[in-house]
Amino acid sequence: MKTVIVYAHPYENSFNHAILEQVKNQLTSRNIDFDLIDLYNDNFNPAYTVKELAVFKEGKTTDDLVKKYQKILKNAEEIIFIFPIWWNDVPAIIKGFIDKNMKKKFAYNVGKTGVIGNLTNIKKATILTTSTSPTWYLRVFCGDAIKSVFINATLKQLGFKNIKWKNMGNIDKSTMKQREKYLKNLES
Repeated sequence: MKTVIVYAHPYENSFNHAILEQVKNQLTSRNIDFDLIDLYNDNFNPAYTVKELAVFKEGKTTDDLVKKYQKILKNAEEIIFIFPIWWNDVPAIIKGFIDKNMKKKFAYNVGKTGVIGNLTNIKKATILTTSTSPTWYLRVFCGDAIKSVFINATLKQLGFKNIKWKNMGNIDKSTMKQREKYLKNLES
């Protein structure tokens, strides 16, 4: 099974980076081939340019990184997103990754009832996040954006199946033991 990791954190000493390293080690130990899309390290620009928007309607791109990422996504059977939750939602760079890569014809077509996902090759999706807020607070009081929008709307519309979300809430108050437990429980 070919796996792609989409990683979005600019700081190498972050807990998100520890999650990335743990995931890479687990995949390697299980002999699972993977590609890493490191959005900050790649200097990915999440914003549309005028030139890019001019070809949007045709499902085309002028961004070489988007071309590279789309090739990786088309060959993947599993996707793992790793990012912090900022202001109760996905970071802008993840939103931009979706906006710029999930083009008409490539990632979806439009039918009578809306979007029809083309990325049905992705049979499993995992979202690994961290947040300052407790997970229950994000779910109950903040609109549950990761589950209700990112997972149940965006990813499902693209054709992704078998989607799981694991959040490490209260990250700023967590102990080393709690962090180690989260990392150990990633493989499942």
